[in-house]
Amino acid sequence: MGRAWEADPSASFERRLGKSAEELGHSDGRDACPDIWQLDNGDIAVIGRDLTSCYGPRLPEGVTLAADERLVVIPGSMLSAAKTDIADA
Repeated sequence: MGRAWEADPSASFERRLGKSAEELGHSDGRDACPDIWQLDNGDIAVIGRDLTSCYGPRLPEGVTLAADERLVVIPGSMLSAAKTDIADA
């Protein structure tokens, strides 16, 4: 039996959720910067700092990371700015 959900690597970037890192003051436009994107299949892509090795050993009870998963961190203001672009469940 496969996983309940699997990422589709053929999905394309459709639209940014929220504001760019530069708009939020998290980038000067010359360096790598965090971002949140909705893909054309409805999945969400998050670009952030890979802190898997820092947080992996101290995940909360019941939280696991598969070998092909990474824990990324983005500024809280970036997720807050995306709130209006994210549909309610």
